[in-house]
Amino acid sequence: MLAPSVTRFATALLAAGGLVLSAPTSAHATAVGSTPVRTFQYSVGGMTMKVPTGCMFTHAIRGSGKKITYQNAGVDCAFVAALGTGFCNWRIDFTYADTNNRTYRTSRGRTHNECTIDPMRNNSPQTLPRYGKACAHLHVNGVRRVSQCHHITK
Repeated sequence: MLAPSVTRFATALLAAGGLVLSAPTSAHATAVGSTPVRTFQYSVGGMTMKVPTGCMFTHAIRGSGKKITYQNAGVDCAFVAALGTGFCNWRIDFTYADTNNRTYRTSRGRTHNECTIDPMRNNSPQTLPRYGKACAHLHVNGVRRVSQCHHITK
């Protein structure tokens, strides 16, 4: 059985491949993007935690126009990074900005006090009032560590 993070990563790759291989037969849009998580250290309960190189923050979104039918973001780590203690006191937020880059909505995730190597969050389907962009942000121990965005256009 594959680990949840490996399964999620494989699903993201398949979805991304579907973008390239499928013909544009409907008005539905799918976007999947990943951003490397830079190495960083932080302190939890007097212990120094280190997130090594090898983790990616992936944000997937499906919908049509301003209607979002599915949205997910999470971290996948490989190699040595997958063996680490991971991310403690983490949360994932989704933000929405207009075409002038003004954020008009934030869906703040709950803070997870446990440590995990593969934080993940789904967001509710919704219809946005404006075109612009949808972003996912990973916060660890109160600090934004990585973001990944997709443009929402006509």
